[in-house]
Amino acid sequence: MPLSAAGGGDSEVLVRKILREVLLGREDPEGFFAMCLSVLGHQETRSQFLSLIHPLSTANSSLHSTLTSIYQEFFTQTEDDELELALALSLLEMKDDQLSTSSHKTGFLQFGDKQNESRSSQLTSESQPQGSSPTRRAEVVGTQETELQKRPRVKKYEECDQMTSNLAEKSKKNRRQRRKAARQQVVGLQCSLSAPPPVLVWFRRDLRLCDNPALSASLELGAPVIPVFIWSPDEEEGPGITLAIRGAGKYWLHQALSHLCASLERIGSHLVFLKASGEENGVGSSLHSLKKLIKDTGARTVLANALYEPWLKERDDAVVAALQKDGTEVRMFQSYCLRDPYSVSTEGVGLRGIGSVSHFMSCCRQNPASPLGVTLDPPVSLPTPAHWPQGVSLDTLGLANMPRRKDGTVINWAANIQKSWDFSEEGAQAHLEAFLQDGVYRYDKESGRADAPNTSCLSPYLHFGQLSPRWVLQAARGARCQPLKFQRKLAWRDLAYWQLTLFPDLPWESVRPPYKALQWSSNRGHLKAWQRGLTGYPLVDAAMRQLWLTGWMNNYMRHVVASFLIAYLHLPWQEGYRWFQDTLVDADVAIDAMMWQNGGMCGLDHWNFVMHPIDAAMTCDPYGNYVRKWCPELADLPDELIHKPWKCPSSMLRRAGVVFGQTYPERIITDLEERRSQSLQDVARVRREFQQYVDKRTGCDLVPLPPSLVTKALGLSHQDSSVVIEGKQFLLPVITRMEFKYQQENPNADASSNPYNALLKGYVSRKRDETIAFLNERDFTASVMFEAVQRKERLESDHRRIEGLPHAPAPRGSARRTPTAKDKFSIVPGGALTSLR
Repeated sequence: MPLSAAGGGDSEVLVRKILREVLLGREDPEGFFAMCLSVLGHQETRSQFLSLIHPLSTANSSLHSTLTSIYQEFFTQTEDDELELALALSLLEMKDDQLSTSSHKTGFLQFGDKQNESRSSQLTSESQPQGSSPTRRAEVVGTQETELQKRPRVKKYEECDQMTSNLAEKSKKNRRQRRKAARQQVVGLQCSLSAPPPVLVWFRRDLRLCDNPALSASLELGAPVIPVFIWSPDEEEGPGITLAIRGAGKYWLHQALSHLCASLERIGSHLVFLKASGEENGVGSSLHSLKKLIKDTGARTVLANALYEPWLKERDDAVVAALQKDGTEVRMFQSYCLRDPYSVSTEGVGLRGIGSVSHFMSCCRQNPASPLGVTLDPPVSLPTPAHWPQGVSLDTLGLANMPRRKDGTVINWAANIQKSWDFSEEGAQAHLEAFLQDGVYRYDKESGRADAPNTSCLSPYLHFGQLSPRWVLQAARGARCQPLKFQRKLAWRDLAYWQLTLFPDLPWESVRPPYKALQWSSNRGHLKAWQRGLTGYPLVDAAMRQLWLTGWMNNYMRHVVASFLIAYLHLPWQEGYRWFQDTLVDADVAIDAMMWQNGGMCGLDHWNFVMHPIDAAMTCDPYGNYVRKWCPELADLPDELIHKPWKCPSSMLRRAGVVFGQTYPERIITDLEERRSQSLQDVARVRREFQQYVDKRTGCDLVPLPPSLVTKALGLSHQDSSVVIEGKQFLLPVITRMEFKYQQENPNADASSNPYNALLKGYVSRKRDETIAFLNERDFTASVMFEAVQRKERLESDHRRIEGLPHAPAPRGSARRTPTAKDKFSIVPGGALTSLR
């Protein structure tokens, strides 16, 4: 029995709810019609369907026309047959033909229930002219009897049932196809003048349709949707020297907005661009622009996804308060991070180890927030307003302005960036899919390789919100290979934003007070050489040229160039941060500030390594392919010497066409070990000068904690927070590099004599040479070590051949015990060990 028999009012409400799903793009018209047949029944669908969809004739004429066509196609095919069937049933009743009557009634009631029986009587009486006798009626039926025998009516209504089933099956298929709805071209829903007030969806760094909570929430309101982007550079910049978005980032933003606008137009909507100007009550200009837009459109609701930079959160809080005071509802959704950084608590975990990703993940596990939920499908259409507000063109925002020469020609410095990236949301999803099908299998062990595509390259898409972190995490969990190291990167991202909320001056001021007194170099020539990739060290130069041309480099290479700037050039970490913010397409204040502070020895955490500018190539570029790509002037040098061309014989340099100072720069520094030792001694000096910030028991650095963090850690109430602010400063021991502790006790020691030397020389480093012979050569670690041995042997052979010396004697194959070994791999082949000397 259809649901309408149980309660007509409830069934109509249910049908209207299903109709709303069609308007929201979650159901297709054919599926809606099939559900109406199931809920209302055949007869009531025919009598009530047109009245149910009548409001669409003004609100959405296109959808109303589609549903009307489906209705007419279904019922006009059976209307004449239904009339004939009713007349036949009447005749058969008169003749008392029980067999035929039972057969026809069964077929009729299977589809329409008892209500159709009354409808058949109504059709019979309506079809009989006034004054006609039963005899006349019998004659009418008799003229159609032959046709009735040709077309059995029970079979016809079984076909109707089959059609309903087919419509339902088609609806399921369309739901599966809606996962690709972002690429579909669907006409928007036109709204009438009597429609509810429009909803403003304020896009910021959520430039996507998939898994966009604010956009999905706007559809649930059943009102016209006006997407808007407001460019306010003064608000984006924030206090101090944050350099929140500069050249490369602005160019990416311009391209991403262009693609978002195209995506919205494909679903019948439009992105309104506004350039903020003016202030109101000391509040940033975004509020002024929103108020004007609300006045022009009559909107009563503003939806947006939250941002977590402290200055942007203050701006958003002021906007929410001001608009709500004027009667406008404002809702912010959690989307940019996996975890809202303002909700992370150290309760139950404590502060020991703060700054590390392990401590942060423990805090998240110990104090869980609301579940992530499932990812949201993109809308297939958006309700549009009767009148669009007037905005400006994308070019007016000035995000991708290019400088001009005196003769008027444009200097397109972003040409290589444009060739290197797909800026669209579809491109972001394609990058993710390609990585999960290929690079993810090598990510855990080979993500440091600069000469192979083993990283995801998703950072710019995450920064500008073309991919949500929830989407990336769930895709990684659903992949055949579930890389924990890759998933951990998302936790690092959340950790960076948590640190920025605790230390708003993270981008420009050292967290550890003693390191503010470090004596940095002021050599601008060295800084410029580093920025342009002209240091004379091929690995560093290749990375910096890749950054300049494409706006990106992988994480391992970022460590290499940062170590060179800080530990060897003695330039302040702030210079590196500023350059990265200007040239990276994924420039992110929180992530860059945290990583540069840690690399600059003054963050909450310490990098327990320093990348050697030459030997790090054994890990990231063992064959020199990366250097050959970005430093083509060195392409003809052999693998063994391409990372240190100054050691090449002059004849080899001539054949390769390398002339130092002309085709390739001279090294800007040559005394690497001495400069690194000087860096350690500078750290020991400031730690001695500021002993009040050094824990005497553990030797760890002490960091003053922000009062808000101490308040939460101690569990003090809001009223008692003044005790923390006005009382003694709280100092917390934080992770400190072991070689710094040793260096303070032995200030005159050099780096090579420090037993905790953190210098990494590729995969061949201290205590690792003893296990080379026992590792599988097919494993990446072992293969790189084995390549190092072969490289040294080839270098020695080439040297002997050039100098005319006899071949070196073959090493003995007998094994020997290393005197310092303490593990089960203490016995190694003598040949392998000899080659490593």
